[in-house]
Amino acid sequence: MAERIEVLLTEEEIDRRIQEIGDQISRDYAGRQVHMVCVLKGGSFFMCELAKRVTVPVSIDFMSVSSYGGDTKSSGVVRIVKDLDEPLKDRHVIVIEDIVDSGRTLSYLLDMLRSRGAADVRLCTLLDKPDRRVVDVKVDYTGFEIPDEFVVGYGLDYDQKYRNLPYIGMVKFE
Repeated sequence: MAERIEVLLTEEEIDRRIQEIGDQISRDYAGRQVHMVCVLKGGSFFMCELAKRVTVPVSIDFMSVSSYGGDTKSSGVVRIVKDLDEPLKDRHVIVIEDIVDSGRTLSYLLDMLRSRGAADVRLCTLLDKPDRRVVDVKVDYTGFEIPDEFVVGYGLDYDQKYRNLPYIGMVKFE
């Protein structure tokens, strides 16, 4: 099955919105340091661009979680593939995600990170698909709300392809 990619969000639109989010985080955390926790792999592109636009001190860490195993549907069981390297105690944590859809994995992850003694934990996502939500998850910073389409680019992939696209595209199967 062949696929084609239709542009949903241009590189310029994404760049402009990331600057706006960076400005908001800088205002919200004035006088404090932010500890960004990137959910791998997809969130890495977004986090790197966002961190460059935040004017308060920023530290970063990475985490990899899975709720899919070898299937295309979530099992509902969250498995930590790579845990954080540094403790969160008393830190102002912002979890950076590429996309929020059902909310299952993120709900579990946010609760777990809060239990580690962070001063506060917020969620920032480049893309939000509220139509797919089955668990209520508060997103504090949202890049774009998008329709329930399969998207790639800017870190998001289809079978490990298209992560490097500088825009967000919808996958259309032919």
